[in-house]
Amino acid sequence: MDTSIRDNTKRRGRPKTTGKGTLIGVRLLSPVLDPLDAWIADQPDPKPSRPEAIREALAEHLKAKGYLK
Repeated sequence: MDTSIRDNTKRRGRPKTTGKGTLIGVRLLSPVLDPLDAWIADQPDPKPSRPEAIREALAEHLKAKGYLK
């Protein structure tokens, strides 16, 4: 049986099952990023990551405006 090297190689990059939502790339400037980092620093351990903090802030805002129940 002839096996080639290709049969044994791993796929590059992240697994396809990672992440179920839609990726949205956002750039934040210091006037927004610095307060976000300060809020994260004030949170109890385990501290949220920046993406987690942004998701939480967005969800709270949408709930306050009545768009999210």
